[in-house]
Amino acid sequence: MFTRALHILMIGLLMVACGQETGVGSQETGARILEEAEAALANDSIRQGETLLRKAIQLSEASEDWHTYYIAYQRLAEALSQSNPEEALRLMKKALSVYEQHPDDERNYVILLDYAGTYAAQVAFTTEGSFDEALDYINRAYNIAEKNQMTDLMCQTLTSLANIAWAKEDYRQALDYAHRAESAATTDLRSGTLQVLARSYLSLNMLDSAETVYRQIDPANDVHLAYIVQSNLAKIALRRMGATQVEDSVDEAFDQIEDIYYKALEQKDQYYQETLRQEMENQQLEYRSQMYGRTLLIVIIAAVIILLATVLALRYRIRMQEQEKRRLQEEADHQKTLLHQANEVVAFLQNFILERTEVLKKLNQSGDSLIYLSPHEWSEIERTLNAIDGNRFAKIREQYPTMQEDDIHLCILTRLGLSNRTIGNIYCITVSAVQHRKLKLKKDVFGESNPDITLEQILNSKWK
Repeated sequence: MFTRALHILMIGLLMVACGQETGVGSQETGARILEEAEAALANDSIRQGETLLRKAIQLSEASEDWHTYYIAYQRLAEALSQSNPEEALRLMKKALSVYEQHPDDERNYVILLDYAGTYAAQVAFTTEGSFDEALDYINRAYNIAEKNQMTDLMCQTLTSLANIAWAKEDYRQALDYAHRAESAATTDLRSGTLQVLARSYLSLNMLDSAETVYRQIDPANDVHLAYIVQSNLAKIALRRMGATQVEDSVDEAFDQIEDIYYKALEQKDQYYQETLRQEMENQQLEYRSQMYGRTLLIVIIAAVIILLATVLALRYRIRMQEQEKRRLQEEADHQKTLLHQANEVVAFLQNFILERTEVLKKLNQSGDSLIYLSPHEWSEIERTLNAIDGNRFAKIREQYPTMQEDDIHLCILTRLGLSNRTIGNIYCITVSAVQHRKLKLKKDVFGESNPDITLEQILNSKWK
């Protein structure tokens, strides 16, 4: 009898809970779900974000919230743009159709047209089709932005036009659009505009201009942007030496690093979804515990159930947390291994580039004979080292503007790993004199008096 009564009571509790949850669900709005979706996408939880965006579309359509309706379509198209550009274009056309039937802010219209043009260009590029549709959308967007003097949107649409011209291999036209976009660029758009400008210069083989623009880009904490800048600076250095095969090897190496980056994002997505699921479970438990306080009888019976469930849940959660910690540790170790391997590949390519420079060949083949390097040769090896070492010697020159050129040259030769004998042949001095010059440079310029720390360690620790 007690078991039967308990079953009936539990069924009653579940019915009450379902009724309460339905009441909470009815209060959901498309705008609130859109905010949750954007938060999920900001945390790289793409799948969770897509699910919430589709729900926001349904709710906003039912409530005739047209602004949220077309914004949700736009966000969903953006989330799908990398994996499915055709679907992204279809969704953007739907967003445009909704806006044109229910217009509100004309800035949003420009943004929608620009997105539609971008996705149409992606489809044309992957299918080798016509870019006419893409150009139509973006030219319409630019005309509206220019008419209303929306400077930031003029920059954005000009950048899109530059990208399309570059995809069509019309690099001169791309360069013209990129220059116009840069002249109108705001601070938050400048980085993207400079990338297009530098890429156009590089496609036209204008290496000096491309290098100048890439060095103007400040990646800050953006790891992916830093990778783009450094990889292209390395390509420029390789093209100057005519090392096309090595350039292909550099592309492969940085592709591996990019794969590691996207795998890390996927793992972050999985971790975020798991955390979100646990938070939802905790919210449901809290909600039900509040509901059990309606009557004294329900509180007494529910207390027993919650007590038992809590013990089991705690044991289960502790076990799961331990497993999760082990899994995360294993993943972290695996990522460290992958990053170490990637660093080894990059270091190998850097040494490969250095070994094939004419100056280093000259240094390695001179034996014990005297060595003379012209100012041009010193400049060439310093520029090559800056390209592959992240502007190491440019930073040294900036931090120590009074350093003598001979001291800079000694640092360069030390970075190249040359023996003291070879360095002595360059300066026409003995090995002990080279050691004394290194000691003096280490102490007088860099302020390091510890005899156990070498000049090589100082250069690697401060400016790597």
